Amino acid sequence: MKRTLKIFGFIILAGLLVLIRTFENSLFYDPLLLFFEMDYKSMPLPKMDTFALQTGIALRFLLNTIISLAILWLVFKDREIIKLSLILYSILFAILFMAFSFIIFTSEESSGHFVLFYVRRFLIQPLLLLILLPAFYFQKYKSS
Repeated sequence: MKRTLKIFGFIILAGLLVLIRTFENSLFYDPLLLFFEMDYKSMPLPKMDTFALQTGIALRFLLNTIISLAILWLVFKDREIIKLSLILYSILFAILFMAFSFIIFTSEESSGHFVLFYVRRFLIQPLLLLILLPAFYFQKYKSS
């Protein structure tokens, strides 16, 4: 029964991550969603409210982080893993958010926006979870 609840909880939390992605257009202000669907390599960045964009990106990162930490807790039930993950998420957010803001404010009119695309992608997607989950699993069960 306990294992069934754990699997059900994992499915619910993963579903929340999917819902964030599914309803990203209505939940968050992000004019770059459409921009990166077009031929953005030679186009200038669209006109945007940078404060609203940064707020939306930060909120999305926060939601993804909370759900990701809940998944890690559900899988490992280890405070040290959660503490380390929280530190890693905080450092990653600080570095990537500063880089994102710098790129937005200093972007050339028609430069290739590859760096912006990937920095933003790492901020809005729960990619760190996909790295941490197998890493902690390997570390925990290799040392057992």
